[in-house]
Amino acid sequence: MDRHADDARRELTLLDVSGLVDADDDSLSWHERALCAQTDPEAFFPEKGGSTREAKKVCVSCEVRAECLEYALENDERFGIWGGLSERERRKLKRRAV
Repeated sequence: MDRHADDARRELTLLDVSGLVDADDDSLSWHERALCAQTDPEAFFPEKGGSTREAKKVCVSCEVRAECLEYALENDERFGIWGGLSERERRKLKRRAV
């Protein structure tokens, strides 16, 4: 497993604060409301060539998908599924935006 992917997986795991905050609090940041914080982070960082289907299913119904994608693009996240897009899909999106 790539060290960068491990770091990104740990970061996503750290975002799992769902049990520590009130879900009705409007002041929560996007990552505190993200559905991925309530699921297995392994799905969002598949092995090379692995399926992204399960992670993308979670993203489809996530209320903060746009914020997540924006974060990934602004911070040049190179590993994992962010905002419903894979690394390759985010690269394509960035190239089209330039």
